[in-house]
Formats: sequence, structure tokens, C-alpha cells
Amino acid sequence: MDVLKAVQTYVMKMITEVPGMKVLLLDAHTTPIVSLVTTQSELLAHEVYLTDRIDNTSREALNHLSCVAFLAPTAQCIEWVKQELARPRYGGYWLYFSNTLTKSQIEEMATVDEFEVVKEVQEYFADYLAQYHSHFSLTQAALADGGDGPPNPPLYLPSPLFLPPPALSSHLKAILAVLLSLKKRPVIRWERMSAGGRKLAMEVQAAMQHPPYKELFEFRPTQGPAPLLLILDRRNDPVTPLLSQWTYQAMVHELLGITNGRVRIAQEENIELRDLVLSTTSDPFFSQHLFANFGDLGAAIAAYVSDYQARNTTMGPAATSRIETVADMKRFVEEYPEVRRLGGNVTKHVTLVGELSRLVERDDLLAVSEVEQSLASQESHQADLRSVMTLLSSPKVPQTNKLRLAILYALRYQKLVGNQIAQVVDQLILNGVPAERARLVYVMLNFAGADIRQDDLFMNENFFSRGKSALKGLKGVENVYTQHTPHLSQTLDLLLKGRLRETSYPFLGGDEAARTQKPQDIIVFMLGGTTYEEGRAVALLNQKLASDVAGGPGGTRILLGGSTVHNSASFIDMVSSAAENYPISIYAPPANTAPSTLLSNASSTINTPLPSTSSTPVPPSSSTNTTTASGPSINLRAGGYELSVGGAAGSGLYRTNPGEVGATFEIPKIEAVAGGIRDGAGRLWGNVRQRVEERVSRSGTPQGGR
Repeated sequence: MDVLKAVQTYVMKMITEVPGMKVLLLDAHTTPIVSLVTTQSELLAHEVYLTDRIDNTSREALNHLSCVAFLAPTAQCIEWVKQELARPRYGGYWLYFSNTLTKSQIEEMATVDEFEVVKEVQEYFADYLAQYHSHFSLTQAALADGGDGPPNPPLYLPSPLFLPPPALSSHLKAILAVLLSLKKRPVIRWERMSAGGRKLAMEVQAAMQHPPYKELFEFRPTQGPAPLLLILDRRNDPVTPLLSQWTYQAMVHELLGITNGRVRIAQEENIELRDLVLSTTSDPFFSQHLFANFGDLGAAIAAYVSDYQARNTTMGPAATSRIETVADMKRFVEEYPEVRRLGGNVTKHVTLVGELSRLVERDDLLAVSEVEQSLASQESHQADLRSVMTLLSSPKVPQTNKLRLAILYALRYQKLVGNQIAQVVDQLILNGVPAERARLVYVMLNFAGADIRQDDLFMNENFFSRGKSALKGLKGVENVYTQHTPHLSQTLDLLLKGRLRETSYPFLGGDEAARTQKPQDIIVFMLGGTTYEEGRAVALLNQKLASDVAGGPGGTRILLGGSTVHNSASFIDMVSSAAENYPISIYAPPANTAPSTLLSNASSTINTPLPSTSSTPVPPSSSTNTTTASGPSINLRAGGYELSVGGAAGSGLYRTNPGEVGATFEIPKIEAVAGGIRDGAGRLWGNVRQRVEERVSRSGTPQGGR
């Protein structure tokens, strides 16, 4: 269950099976796939002297070289191959494709191969990015592929489509490629709240049962329980991608961004250090410390520098003057390249950590992160509200971090009576956050709020989960900046204990025996994207399970994948883009959430007008002391609500001023009052029944750590 090793094996097969000097041709999709698992030095060691893109039309003809082409089986790539074969630049072509080819595509390429330069055509299922041994994602090219439609299709669409066809196709191919590269035919479970996840699960199952994948999945039966594919939805945990990170890899991605293993430091004066490569396969220091927290990382960097200084001293001018024998010369020649390589690596990591430290200080991230962790892990409304308001007013905190704080507050206290979400949004706007960005607070609540999520994310929805949350808080924490545990960890814990309820995570087909067995190989795919924090949690869990004797031979193994790897900026951008395809009501406050005054006033300046908050009924205008003949028969006001029974305006429960208390009775006709009471009672019973049904439907959801 090692995706990094699986892709490396495919790449090594391609370049070792072709003899002699060769050129490697890639496309936009396969370039990052190869670059994450190998280096230029490794390619040169196998006589790959040139790497180029197939869409580069200015390539020089080199007939003495063989060509190894690793491409995606898209219509555009097939067209480029046909153009290449019609006028070949190289002596022979070995064509490898990252997924299945159709019969018509093979025939098209064969038709134009008049010079018979194609030596081999193979399907190698390296159709995904191997981020780590236990972590994979789709490529940006796959996510951007719009098929016959426009590029960059959204990952989420409203009912009834949920998942656009191009996105469904790219996700399906990546998941099937992972399964085929690992030779796993799993049973499938999906998250009940996710219509898109269910759709993807059904497509995966159908693909395994029908051509062209059916024969590919006819593996030799293995002993033990069937593997499990668990499809989750990012919306069930919108908190994890919004938090500041304090472990090396996750922190670099949050503050600088990691794109296909590369990091850019735009402010760096030394041009050679502006673009850095972070690879677990070729960088031993990064491989050893990518999960280390920032404090431990500083100590590791200091030790790394000291080691380099000590080794550099032994190779300096004084050392070279002591070369007296052939053995001395041999030792110097062997060690000098290693010391130079070590020096470059030390410089890279010192530069990177220095930039992280500068950004932490500049953006006051220690203060911001402490409040974020409190919002994510504890229930303390008044203290959290004061802290959030203080940071929203701070000129040192960037607008992006202010928006994250506001969204986290809204997610945590959405269902709390007396929350100040509207005031927090107003504070955002008052402190310079544009209205079109501030309204993303309401978008997030409609996209991934309490009414959308199926799990009790904050452990605050009932008495029992609140008790568990309180007990967790009493235990204390070792580090206030790493209190938060991804919701994925809780889900996996329940799964490993056999307590992940089928009502919340139903099976899709599969025999009864497979449902009752504890899986040994678990592949988790998160629609909407994962984070490096979750990747770290899975990697550490795998280390723990590997030493578990009860887990069977080799222990239980877990693999995490997703649409992409998010930081907070990419996650908010994804939600913002998705909102553009939803009804305009997604920009309105959810039911029982007060609207922002400043946001409502700014609606005329926003391209997308803000909808009226029709989800919360507006009470009919009335006076405490006077009524009209058409007014309500009974009007009770208390606690910020107004109950109206009967009358021309109808019966219902409305919001009013919190401090207003009173009652109005008018009995023009006893029949009208009776009818009004019946009407009001009917509506009241309907609301109560709806709430009970919602609670019953959610009762199967795992609460806290149960």
C-alpha cells in the first residue's frame, strides 16, 4: 500500500526496458507525476539524456535516440502522438499511457505509423500524484480538464448534478489507477451526507464490473478480508483546512505553497534560492523532519548546520594539504561531492525556515493560531468572541487570516443561541475586508455548516458529546498550537474499532462477509481535497499500526487520497468558486442566523446581489399597545421571538428585538381565535415533528469519540 513505490516502479520499468540512450517525452499531466518520484540524476543514470514535453513543437530531430513517452490517454495527447508519428524525430517510440486506451485510439495511432517506429504500447496506471508513501492526489491538469466544456470545472454543484461530469471522470480514473497499481479490488463505503461521494462510489463499482476495467480487476484471490475504499466529503470537516499549521511540510504549504514538490520564495534576494525542491525521495533531512513541529525543527536545523560545519572543516584547505597517499586522494574524491551536496541542502532548509520565521512574526501568527485552536478544540464563547474581535481589529493581521478567524467562529458557534456572527461579519468589513470576501462567512455556513455536516464536528450538539468535549479539555494539552485533531482521525478510529455505523457510512454492494470483516487495507478518498495535517495523521497512524501484532501480517495499512492538497487559501477559493454555481441564496445567512447590517448595505456594490434573508420569517409590523381588526388574535413576545396565532398575517414564530417582552390579545370572533389556534398548533407540531425526524436521522452519526 505504498503509492510512492508503485509510481517509482512504473517509471523505472519505462526507462530500463528501453535500451540505449533515450529521450523522455511527457505532457502537462504526467510531468508532475514523474517529477515527484524521481530526479534528473536518476534519469541520467539510466541513459535518459533529454526530458521534454510532447506539446513542444520546436524539438530537434535526434534519430540516434530512442523515445520513451509517458502520456495521459486524452484526445489532445493522442492527436500530438499522431503528429509525432507522422513525422518522427527519434529512432523508435515506446508509448506508455497512464490509464486505459480505447480501441479507436489505438487504431488512430496505428494508422499514422507509416514508418513503423512504434515498438511498444503499454498502459501503466500511474495516473495520480504520489505525495507521500501513504498520501496521493489528482494532478492539477486532471482537475482543470473540462472535457467538452470549459476548463477548471467546479468540484461541487447543487442538486441534482452534485459533481460535474468532467470532475467525476477525472476522479474516477485516478481512484481506479490507484486500485490497479496496488492490485486492490475493494468493497466501498461512502459518507451518507455526500451525494457527490455516493455518485463517485457508484461509478467506481460500475467501472470494476464492466469493460474496459473488468478484466483488469480480475486479480488472483488473496487471503484475508477484502480491502475497503471509504469515500468521504471535505464538507464534513471544513475546519482542518482553515487552520494555521505548525509542522514542517504543512507549514510550508500554508505560508508559501507547495506545487508539485516545488516551493517559491518570491522575496528571496538570492535568485538560486527562490525556487526550492522539497522531496522525500531525494532530501534526507526533509524526509526525516517533514512531520516535525516548528520548535523541534529549529533544533534539528541547528544540529544540521553543526554537522555540515564539522564535515566541511575536514574537507577544507587544511585537509587538502594533508593528502599524501592514493588512499587520501580516493577518500577526498568520494566525500567531496557529498559534502557539497550537504552544503546546498543546509542552505536550502536554513533559507526556508528563515522565511517561515519571518512570516510568523510579520503576520502575528502565534496569536492568530492560538485563537484558531481554541475555536477548533474548545467551547468558550465569550473568551473566543473577545479574542476574535481583537484580532479582527489588529492592523498586523492580514485580511486572509481575519476571514479565516471569522469563518471558524461562525462554524463553531452557528447553533449557539446568542452568537454574534453578524457582528463578526460587520467587524470584518469595518477593518477593510471587502464585502464580497466577507460574505464567504455565510457561504461557508450554507456550504459546510451544521445543517450540511452529518457528524458532530465540535462535539457540542448534545449533552453527551459536550461532556466528552469537557473531559478532553480537563486532560490538558501539551501544545496550545497543536490541540486540534483532524476529524478524519476520529473516523478512522471508529472504523478500526468496528464502530463506524453503517447508517452514517453505508456500504455499496459487496457480500455480507465483507461487511462484517475488519479490513486490513483501507483506502480513504476525500472528495474536495485533503490536507498535509491529515496526511501526517495517517502516516503516524500507519507507524503505530505496523507494530500492532493484532493487526495481522504487516499490520493494518491506511492510504489517504483526495482531489487536491489544500491550504487555507485554496480551500476558501474552492468554496468561493463553487458558490458561483449555486442559487443566490447561498450568500444569505442560514436559517436562524442574523444578517450582517454592513453586508446588506454593501449589496448594491457587489456584482452578485445579496439575497434577502427569507429563510428567517419577518414578523408583521405591529405595535405593543394597539391592534387592528386584521391583526393577530394572540401575540406573545419574549426572548427575542414573537409567537403570532391567527390573524390576517398568518401564524408563526418570528424574530424580534431581544429585550422586548409583552403580549397582545384580541378576540373579535371566537371562531377566528379557534381557527387561529388550530392553525398555529398545526404549524408548531409540524416544526416539532420535523426537528424530531432530523434528530432521529442524525442519531446514527458517531458522536465525539463513541
